[in-house]
Amino acid sequence: MKMLDEKLRYLSHEIVEDTLFIQIASERLSVICPFCNTASTKVHSRYERTFHDLPIQGKKVVYVINNRKMFCHHAQCHRKTFAEQFSFLPYKAKKSTRLEQEIMKIAKNVSSLVAEKILNRGIAKVGKSTICSLLKK
Repeated sequence: MKMLDEKLRYLSHEIVEDTLFIQIASERLSVICPFCNTASTKVHSRYERTFHDLPIQGKKVVYVINNRKMFCHHAQCHRKTFAEQFSFLPYKAKKSTRLEQEIMKIAKNVSSLVAEKILNRGIAKVGKSTICSLLKK
């Protein structure tokens, strides 16, 4: 978890069948608005965001992050609120950057159907269409 971001804090975990669910939260004191680059410390609300990551000890991993929505107080900013973002997780993504890289590494060497079978066995639940979309990027 600290390999993803130093400012993440572990809250709890639960194992359900072959999947490890890990609850985490950000410890950042301020968050930068992605639209105007102004720092904000005022929280608007919180919501749960889930994303898949590389497996740990043979278990698929799903992080559940307690994500914050922040107020932007910069007068010239066209957005009044924004969601906290992380370098390891692209905007609105459901898979970490390093998981996407692993999927592409496997999929480049075999067909998307074979890659789907390999990935679903022990890395992450991934469909053929997801693999094709990642390869098109």
